[in-house]
Amino acid sequence: MSTEPTQAPPHQSQFKLLRSRFFGPFFWTQFFGAFNDNVFKNVLLALITFNALYATGLSTDLMNNMGAVLFILPFFIFSALAGQIADKYEKSALIRKIKLFEIGIMSLAAIGFFTNSVWALLGVLFLMGTQSAFFGPVKYSIIPQHLHKDELVGGNAMVEMGTFVAILLGTLGAGLLSKSDHAAILSGITVVILACAGWFASRNIPNAPAPSPELKIRFNPYTETLKTIQISRQNHGVFLAVMAISWFWFLGASYLTQLYSYTKTVLLGDQTVVTVMLAVFSIGIALGSLLCERLSGRKVELGLVPLGSIGLSLFSFDLYVHSLSYVPPALSNAALTTSPLLQQTGDLLQGVGAFLEQANSYRVLFDFLMIGVFGGFYIVPLYAMVQDRSEEKQRSQIIASINILNALFMVGAGISAVIFLSLLKLSIPEYFMILAIMNAVVAVYIYRTIPEFFMRFLVWVITHTMYRVKHRGLEHIPDEGPCVLVCNHVSYMDALILAGACRRPIRFVMFKPIYDLPVLNFIFRTGKTIPIHSQKKDPETYNRAFERISEELQDGEVVCIFPEGKLTTTGEIDTFRKGIEQIIAKDPVPVVPMALQGLWGSFFSHRGGAALVKWPKRFWSKVTIIADAPWAPESVSASALEAKVKALHGTPDVK
Repeated sequence: MSTEPTQAPPHQSQFKLLRSRFFGPFFWTQFFGAFNDNVFKNVLLALITFNALYATGLSTDLMNNMGAVLFILPFFIFSALAGQIADKYEKSALIRKIKLFEIGIMSLAAIGFFTNSVWALLGVLFLMGTQSAFFGPVKYSIIPQHLHKDELVGGNAMVEMGTFVAILLGTLGAGLLSKSDHAAILSGITVVILACAGWFASRNIPNAPAPSPELKIRFNPYTETLKTIQISRQNHGVFLAVMAISWFWFLGASYLTQLYSYTKTVLLGDQTVVTVMLAVFSIGIALGSLLCERLSGRKVELGLVPLGSIGLSLFSFDLYVHSLSYVPPALSNAALTTSPLLQQTGDLLQGVGAFLEQANSYRVLFDFLMIGVFGGFYIVPLYAMVQDRSEEKQRSQIIASINILNALFMVGAGISAVIFLSLLKLSIPEYFMILAIMNAVVAVYIYRTIPEFFMRFLVWVITHTMYRVKHRGLEHIPDEGPCVLVCNHVSYMDALILAGACRRPIRFVMFKPIYDLPVLNFIFRTGKTIPIHSQKKDPETYNRAFERISEELQDGEVVCIFPEGKLTTTGEIDTFRKGIEQIIAKDPVPVVPMALQGLWGSFFSHRGGAALVKWPKRFWSKVTIIADAPWAPESVSASALEAKVKALHGTPDVK
């Protein structure tokens, strides 16, 4: 068992993280926990639904609703306290204590199963919600303590993938257990074994020191909950990311809650069809999560969030359209199966075999799959953003605020379903259409409030559709602190390509006529680009540019300049001007030489005439970015940097 504070070696892929002692034990700990939660909840739901437990005198629907309330209530009561504890104490030991608590809870669950006690099992459901409320803040706040920043997306992707795979396996496992002749005994044994497996995995989680050991613990569910939410509001961008995460859980709860009724009333499918739909949705989330690392270039790429929200709305709307025209097969005795849920009414529903024989069923499955995929694109960068931009001493409390708001939004999902489906009498497909519209409205609000999301989306789209970008040496850009990047200038897209490849935000110094171009101007303004013009033509803009450069460097930001001062018209690197020397003389910071290869002749370069006027010979360009080790301020000169960038520009392409 490790006790020293450590961090994983940099640049591990998301799958290699599973073999890492810094991430692997944590992954399996949370996987077994999520697996266990879903085995227990679904076995309990099945046994209550099919009256396998002793009668309580209450209706099945009421019992199921009571279970949902008992599980979600602890998130309102204990999340604020859990966030404080996670910030105050060392996290690996805290996780082990939480997993020991889980073993105790599941031992009580086993007793409840053995004695057929519904009330005892509902009490266990409340304790499970309590355990989850305490594990959540630790779960997400420990990731940035053990992983490098370029592994945050991959780590979060693996956690989301593992969670939804665990949900799927837990649901399938619960179905098998609940149908066995000894369901209660086998279920009790299973949940205890899974809890022990989670504790065993947690023993190897490395030490994660407490960021705020001086924090005073206060337990007042109402005031501390409000205080926890207020902490998350201190950084407006982080708070909107928190709200966006909770909105995702609103959507997820809305879809999954209506899945049974949708399958029964629209698809005329039985419980096996529900299982297939759930499996497809979970696989979609897992696939989308895993794709995030590749699509983001191993950095926190906020451009994937608008992409995710667009896909969520489009495929939700397509699900509505296709549901209106969905025609179940001509039902024959061979194609029908009697659903246990409908034995009292005698309704006949098609099983999964008959469902999959119909070509029009695959579009429904595809829509659910893509809703899951784009959900993964949406949620993973948001969690990584919260972890990356939250102050370390309050990170767990901010994660706790996510749990509080998630619970609140899931309650809101239930209320929304009552309003639209019961009061307004909409059909479930119409409700899916409403969700698509609501998601679009929420997305527009978020991206108007924080344009950085949409700006990063435009950068991502442009750099992933018009260019194939490779890079070498970007690790030379310091992880923290000010520095200046100097690079050759080939096309109007240079800044966007560099911004899309580099992990840290960059303040570009941009020739004002380029800065003022339509569409690009929105991207440049949102990215805090610094416009500059010649001192003779526009001295005010010139002087203000150098003031802004100094301000940004003093704030610890990365500034990128194109010392040539204009786009090349020949493909060759022009003379570097003396501005870089003026910048470093006032703010002596490291300088990182960089070179762009492959852009000459691309869509927005000057080859063959003025860019943006003549149609280029090449549209999809292979571009390489090469960076060299930082130069000390005292060694910087315009001529020396020019020679270095020319040498980098002439080096062989990245293989």
